[in-house]
Amino acid sequence: MLWVVLGWLESIQFIHRHSNLHQASCSVKSERSANDLFNTSLWYAQQFIPQFAHRARLFYDLAAEGWDTSLCGGGMIWNPYLAPYKNAITNQLFIAASVSMFLHFPGDDNSSPFVQRDLAQAHDVHYLIAAIEAYDWLRGSNMTNRLGLYTDGFHVSSLHHPNSTGKCDLRDEQVYTYNQGVILSGSRGLYTATGNRSYLEDGHQLIRDVIAASGWENRESEDPWVRYRWAGLGRGGVMEEACDASGSCSQNGQTFKGIWWHHFTVFCTPIEMHEGASVNHEEETAGRRNREEVALLHRRSCQSYGEWVKWNAKAAWETRNHEGKFGEWWGDHSWRRSAELEPINDEGTDYRNEGVPDDDVWRLRGKGSGRIEYHDFARYAESSAGSSMHSSERENGDGDEDSTWDPNDRGRGRTVETQSGGLAVVRALYRWEMWYENTNI
Repeated sequence: MLWVVLGWLESIQFIHRHSNLHQASCSVKSERSANDLFNTSLWYAQQFIPQFAHRARLFYDLAAEGWDTSLCGGGMIWNPYLAPYKNAITNQLFIAASVSMFLHFPGDDNSSPFVQRDLAQAHDVHYLIAAIEAYDWLRGSNMTNRLGLYTDGFHVSSLHHPNSTGKCDLRDEQVYTYNQGVILSGSRGLYTATGNRSYLEDGHQLIRDVIAASGWENRESEDPWVRYRWAGLGRGGVMEEACDASGSCSQNGQTFKGIWWHHFTVFCTPIEMHEGASVNHEEETAGRRNREEVALLHRRSCQSYGEWVKWNAKAAWETRNHEGKFGEWWGDHSWRRSAELEPINDEGTDYRNEGVPDDDVWRLRGKGSGRIEYHDFARYAESSAGSSMHSSERENGDGDEDSTWDPNDRGRGRTVETQSGGLAVVRALYRWEMWYENTNI
């Protein structure tokens, strides 16, 4: 649901950006309600802003009801039809959506579908408070592993005990790429809203941890056992989902890398001087020098990621087939002839690709639960192309491996989702080159 909120708000931002770039002479900034923004002299898409804002508000208000303090001291609950689970992605989305509502929501005076409803104002501080509270909760939840990566989330082991503490103490160790990405948009938005540089510092540290977990330091090793050893979120410097190598990614799983690269690009947008500015004139004058320093450090950090961005864009580009379609598992996989595929850590529950387990940890049991049965459609559809790396090796008539066999034709194969991932990393490279290539910082 919060994905939808971000989508509507990004559409509003696009309309404003397009209008300012191409119709600046008649574009005006307004603090009035969204319905007042329509003007026939502006780009025609301005007329859609009230509807987009209304939808963003409705979906945000519905989703915000998932914030729960009865367990784990806070956090969003992922799914009301399953046992309470406080996971990374739901809370990261809440952070990103909340701060985006504060920054980009233009207001809404449409009470539909309710008879009576308070008007929603632009830059309402309650959205910012929600974002900060959720960010602080996530940072203090112990949801990151030894590599600095966000694991998937927490269950409460004592949930069914009479003397339950309500503490999040059963951490699921599964790691997904998108769990490292959405929080970057939240961090960047929180800096813009508050001027607190710690949000940017947290984001840059997470990016560096992701780069390390892709096996970046071993990318040029001549020993394939070292170069292609699983490093936590990839191998050989290339980002990888745990399901990529086996060709077992679901429709959800195939979107994850693209999500990461989208939010990475948002985070590494150069900082403008108005971001983090105080409304107090004296504080603003004193803070400008600090903001200039932060902006410079941010540029230097984002510039330093360039070689890794190029490496991954090249790896994705190499997976295109004769129709130009991107594959899911990025990079050149000819190395598998000289090094067996090392098993990936399976401590976590890969419910995004294999479905939600039918057990007491994940499911609500008993007639007294009062919950609707949850039907899981996450698991990918098996295809005739095979599933695992070893069982699906193709051989030619001489018993040797068929060099024309493409591992990206397994499972769901090349899909709309794999194109979104390929385009996202290529777009990230395009943006990086536009912002940081050949610039003296």
